[in-house]
Amino acid sequence: MPRLATQIEAILYLKGKPLSIAEIAEFAGCDKDTIEDALIELMADYAHRDSALEVIETPAGYSLQLRSSFQDLMQNLVPAELGVGALRTLAAIALKKTIAQTDLIELRGSGAYQHIQELIALGFVQRRRQTDGRSYWLQVTDKFHEHFELEQLLPPVEQPS
Repeated sequence: MPRLATQIEAILYLKGKPLSIAEIAEFAGCDKDTIEDALIELMADYAHRDSALEVIETPAGYSLQLRSSFQDLMQNLVPAELGVGALRTLAAIALKKTIAQTDLIELRGSGAYQHIQELIALGFVQRRRQTDGRSYWLQVTDKFHEHFELEQLLPPVEQPS
């Protein structure tokens, strides 16, 4: 059985969000006082370790996160976080493989116009004018496949005629 501090580290990593002492205690099956002691031990471990990660206490609870000294690196490697609406719009485009913008707007609503602009700016979606010139074809890009690693789930994109 791993020591409690290591178990808490795994819980914080797997949940990926701040957790209260009560939540950690529930997941670990321990009382709150024992969790507090193990958290202090875990935080001390990270403070003395040459690691990109740290355990911090926030108003929302305790979390395992990237040290602030790595924020510049993170900005270069991870695109801005997408909102739920933009993610749903992106999912609709990915599932359809190629979709007319007018069909997507009908499916997702007028808010999708903003999502499309955001997704194009991030490089996840490309837009090409249809041959009749009235709308655009939308499809996900190679960057989308690389970032979300969905090659096995989504077949290659076919070019519309």
